[in-house]
Amino acid sequence: MKKRSKILIVDDEDRNLRLMEAILIPLGHEVILARDGEKALEKVREASPDLILLDVIMPKMDGFEVIKKLKESEDTRVIPVVMVTALREIENRVKALEAGADDFLSKPVDKVELRARVNSLIKVKAYNDHMRDYQKKLETEVERKTKQLSRAFKEIRKASLDTIIRLSRAAEYKDEETGNHIQRISYYAVVLAQKIGLSGKSVEEILYAAPMHDIGKIGIPERILLKRGKLDPDEWKIMKQHPIMGAQILGGSNGGFIRVAEVIALTHHERWDGSGYPKGLRCEDIPLVGRIVAICDVFDALVTDRPYRKAFSVEESLKIIAEGRGRQFDPMLVDTFFSLKHEILSIKEKY
Repeated sequence: MKKRSKILIVDDEDRNLRLMEAILIPLGHEVILARDGEKALEKVREASPDLILLDVIMPKMDGFEVIKKLKESEDTRVIPVVMVTALREIENRVKALEAGADDFLSKPVDKVELRARVNSLIKVKAYNDHMRDYQKKLETEVERKTKQLSRAFKEIRKASLDTIIRLSRAAEYKDEETGNHIQRISYYAVVLAQKIGLSGKSVEEILYAAPMHDIGKIGIPERILLKRGKLDPDEWKIMKQHPIMGAQILGGSNGGFIRVAEVIALTHHERWDGSGYPKGLRCEDIPLVGRIVAICDVFDALVTDRPYRKAFSVEESLKIIAEGRGRQFDPMLVDTFFSLKHEILSIKEKY
């Protein structure tokens, strides 16, 4: 069954209301009546009409004020409004148009003209309603798909990080370290990067890149990695090649976290005073990501059992980090690291 259109007629003269009502009801429309502007606004809120036939000159609130209020509201601005008036002056019609009127009818109202204007504007309203509903459905669907994609992207990122960690363990197993070592360093680096104000994108890149900091160790012979004693000069020379090997393994990426991982792999053994390797960079010539991971890597190495020694206590490890401030490590990052002591130790216990 076809839905009847609701038409609100607003006029302070009962004769005009009855005349238009008598024309419109036989055409199958539902007619709502209001005798002044204030009542008209109430009826609009209650009934949400498809079309308003609005007189101009009325007590309390004239037609210009009514249409202005209708067009100010998001809910009512799309309702077509026909100004029904005996005013003939051009300035009055311009004023009505500026207020938001969609059409005009002159009094006395002609039946044929009324029918034509009503049918035309009812179709416009139906089209506007269709487009509004379609837009709402589209927005709802876009929102649903966006949430779906966001969940899928999070799963992909989670799977990617898991894959990186598992592949990075190839080097860590060879070094007889726990696989959780790379996770700890990654999360240490993340909280440190967040604390110094790096962007969310940069923090996420560090999260994915830091686990690959020692990937180059996969190219170091086990007799050197697992030696239970001090390396001789030749062995140390080979050991110092692992940052270069790591950078070579990770090299060639156009950007993203693989490029960051390459930088970290190459520079996390550089020292603030220039005595590090492989390039002997110093101070801020060392990329920030390399400086961040350097502190995290050394701290975790100190609190972890190694083939050539037992783990240091947390207190001893922190003392060594503090002694390296301005020599091995960026002073600002050391200070920040100590300000995050609670978070760092929580990560250590969790992993």
